[in-house]
Amino acid sequence: MSELSPRLARLKFRAWHRGTREADYMIGCYFDRFHAEWSEDDIALFERMIDEEDVDIMGWALGTLSIPEEYRGPLVKRMMQLDYVVIPR
Repeated sequence: MSELSPRLARLKFRAWHRGTREADYMIGCYFDRFHAEWSEDDIALFERMIDEEDVDIMGWALGTLSIPEEYRGPLVKRMMQLDYVVIPR
């Protein structure tokens, strides 16, 4: 396992410290599973996206809220699959 750059380490922390357990798992697991595949543009988009409210991000992923134009694309489309969430027992 390689060490994360300071930028990605900050993003990981922010992804896993959202304020609710549900958001932590959805956003944190998403980061853990996919960040290594992201381009520079994907990382920048994720940085902007996690400045949004958890209820909005979760609503986009669950398909209950309309996704703003700036976030539409492969990153959120992949988030909507929800097959990356792993809840420890």
